[in-house]
Amino acid sequence: MSIDQFSFSANSITGESTLIYQDYARQVQKTKGIKIINFGIGQPDLPTFKRIREAAKKALDEGFTAYTSAYGIDELRQKIADYLSSKYDKVKKEEVIVTPGAKTALYLAFLLYINPGDEVILFDPSFYSYAEVVKMLGGVPVYVKMKFNESTGFSLNLSDVESKITKRTKMIVLNNPHNPTGMVFDPIEIEKLMQIAKERNVILLSDEIYDYFIYEGKMKSVLEDPEWRDYVIYVNGFSKTFSMTGWRLGYVVAKENVIKKMAALAANIYTCPTSFAQKGAIEAFNAFDEVKEMIALFKRRRDVMYEELKKIKGIQVYKSSGAFYMFPYVGEVLRKSNLSVKDFSLKLIEEKGVTTIPGEVFPLEVGKEFIRLSFAVNEDDIREGIKRMKEFIEMLMTP
Repeated sequence: MSIDQFSFSANSITGESTLIYQDYARQVQKTKGIKIINFGIGQPDLPTFKRIREAAKKALDEGFTAYTSAYGIDELRQKIADYLSSKYDKVKKEEVIVTPGAKTALYLAFLLYINPGDEVILFDPSFYSYAEVVKMLGGVPVYVKMKFNESTGFSLNLSDVESKITKRTKMIVLNNPHNPTGMVFDPIEIEKLMQIAKERNVILLSDEIYDYFIYEGKMKSVLEDPEWRDYVIYVNGFSKTFSMTGWRLGYVVAKENVIKKMAALAANIYTCPTSFAQKGAIEAFNAFDEVKEMIALFKRRRDVMYEELKKIKGIQVYKSSGAFYMFPYVGEVLRKSNLSVKDFSLKLIEEKGVTTIPGEVFPLEVGKEFIRLSFAVNEDDIREGIKRMKEFIEMLMTP
């Protein structure tokens, strides 16, 4: 046995792809001395709201530093249940488990259900971690390509979902609002997807981490269905809405016996969520005035980025309605420059110091002619970064 002979699970993981481009940008900044405009970031740029920080500091000062329950502390679980009950169908505290981040919540959900050979339906494009964890567990990602309209963006291909369901299908994964496209999917589409999951006896894992970042339209949550306990695993967290990415707090909502099983897994994987961070999260539910201000700020940034991107010839851009991403189509530029989307993003960093994420990071095929830009940066940087990007594209498009 060599120390370099890794397990099947370890070898199935390719790594956190978005961070590769952040690391490369840091190298370019160091060697060339160029200021980096970072559109690759997947987190709000505002510090965690003061009241949340103060609550966590108070918990530390009071010595709240011991292990908690694997479920999370009861007060936080009750806050989450009350909050969701005020918006959707009734949720009980016993139907909530707090986790160290939403990624861990997703991992618990996959670990609870996926056996080797099980199929999981993922939308293409989608957040890359879904496929990585499925493969790590020996499952098989099955992709459904989203439909694209250059004016309105992406929509779910529900007929393709139905055609991809087999006797091996265990789960469908939904992310709404959506990373990387910035879409808030039509409520009618979500209703139909929920019906498909129920009728075909398939688990619907719904990642709604961006649920407060909605600029137009209405988002439909899977928790609005009174029958959600029969087929839904709901994942959310504090990272995006409350700008608490480094705090690592997420949660799962599911029927009570599912949560009990997740708690048994949690106790053996990470013991419990961080104690004092949970005290900060309780105070987060008093911070929605600050959240609303942040959403209004992000909407203005979205509008600035959209207007600036529209000025670039050779790309197609729609106005995203949720999350904090734009996902413009750059296929014409790639063909005329004979570049892959990955090479486009790398050269954009090298030549102009602008970080974007190539769409191929979000598997499997659809993203190969798109790039993802985050507008979780200040307006001056948005204008400067898109200006540099425009110069770069004009250079590529010039015969």
